[in-house]
Amino acid sequence: VPPEEAGAAVAAESSTGTWTTVWTDGLTSLDRYKGRCYHIEPVAGEESQFIAYVAYPLDLFEEGSVTNMFTSIVGNVFGFKALRALRLEDLRIPPAYVKTFQGPPHGIQVERDKLNKYGRPLLGCTIKPKLGLSAKNYGRAV
Repeated sequence: VPPEEAGAAVAAESSTGTWTTVWTDGLTSLDRYKGRCYHIEPVAGEESQFIAYVAYPLDLFEEGSVTNMFTSIVGNVFGFKALRALRLEDLRIPPAYVKTFQGPPHGIQVERDKLNKYGRPLLGCTIKPKLGLSAKNYGRAV
C-alpha cells in the first residue's frame, strides 16, 4: 500500500470510515468528522516505514471523555489488515479540549492512603480469567 493511501486509510478508519456501506452515511455530513492525514515522512534508515500525521476535528469526540477520544483514535484501526504494522507515536490534545476533562475526584495521595502503598508505582491489570473465580481465589490473585 502506498504511504499516502495508508495514511488516508488510517485517518478514515479511525474517524468516519467503515469497511462496508451503511445507511446512516446519508444522515450527516461526514466531512465535519473526518480525520485527515496531512503529512507523511519516511522513517530514517527504514525503507518501507513511514510516519503519518493525522488530525481529527474535535467534533468527532465527546467532551470530557478520555475513553471516547482514545477508542476513536486507536479502536479498530490497529486491526487494519492493509498494514503490516501500526504504532501510535504521539498524541497532542488542544488545551481547550483538555479543559473539558474533569480529572479524578481525588489525588494520588488518597489512593495511596486507601491501599496503604507508598514509595513505589501503583500498577493495575486485568485478572484472567475475569469470570469464574471464587471470591477467595479472586482475592488471592489481586
